[in-house]
Amino acid sequence: MKKKKTVHKVILMVIGFLLALIFISPILILVNSSFKSLQEIYLDILALPKRFSFQNYVKAFEQMDFLKSLINSLVITCVSTVLIILISSMAAWVLVRYKTKTSKVLFLVFAVAQLIPFQCVMLPLVNVMSKLHLMNRPGLVFMYMGFGCAMSIILFHGFIKNIPVELEEAATIDGCNMFQTFFLIVAPLLKGIIATVAVINAMWIWNDFLLPSLVINKNGMQTLPLRTYLFFGQFTKKWDLATAALVLCMVPIVVFYLSCQKHIVKGITAGVGK
Repeated sequence: MKKKKTVHKVILMVIGFLLALIFISPILILVNSSFKSLQEIYLDILALPKRFSFQNYVKAFEQMDFLKSLINSLVITCVSTVLIILISSMAAWVLVRYKTKTSKVLFLVFAVAQLIPFQCVMLPLVNVMSKLHLMNRPGLVFMYMGFGCAMSIILFHGFIKNIPVELEEAATIDGCNMFQTFFLIVAPLLKGIIATVAVINAMWIWNDFLLPSLVINKNGMQTLPLRTYLFFGQFTKKWDLATAALVLCMVPIVVFYLSCQKHIVKGITAGVGK
C-alpha cells in the first residue's frame, strides 16, 4: 500500500514538473535569446549562446531610454493600483454592510461589467477622453480606475463577508465614525486580499500595451511596453535587442510578485479558514 502511494506521488511530481517546464519554456527561451546575436537567433532559437554577453542589454537600455520609461510605468502603475485598492475596498465594504436593493443592483452592475470586452468601449472612450483633454497620464490613471475597480470590488466583497460585523459595532460604540471604523478596524484585516488585488492590477497595468498606445503614445510619456515596440519595425525586427528589452521590462513586476507572494497565500488561506 505504501509503495503504491509512493509511486503515485512520484508520478504526480513528474507530471507537475513537466507541466511547469511547458509553462515556463517561453520565458526560458526569451532569457536564452537575450544573450544571443541576431544571427544566432535566426539560425537556432533553442541553442545556447556561443558566448554570454550583456551587450544586448546595454544597447536595449540606451535605445529604449529605460530609466525614463521605467519611471513612467512605475508612476502610472503605483498610482492606479493604490487608487483602485482604496476605492474598491471602501465600495465593497459599503455594499456588504448596507444590504439594500440598491447595493444588490450595483454589485450586479459591477459583475456584468466584467463581461464587456474592452474593444467594445475603446473608441467611444478615447473620443470622450480627448474631448475632456484627458489624453495624458492622469487621464490614463482615471481609465485604469474605471476598468480595474469592478473586478477588485468583487474580490473585496467576498473577503469582507467573512469579517465579523461585531468588530465594527464595537468600534462604533467606542465613538469611531465610518472612516475611522474602516481604516482602523476593517482595513488591517484586508492585508491578504489587498496584496492579491495589488498583484493582479499591477501586473495588468504594468504589461498593458493597447490603452497606453491610444492615450500616451508620445515621446517622454511612453511606458516600458510601448518602448519595447521600438525594436519591432515594419520590415525588420531586432529580436536580439527586443528579447533583452522584454526581460528588462519583466524583472520589476516579477520581483514585486515574489515579494507579495507570502501575503497572497496568507490572505487566501485566511479567507478560506473563515
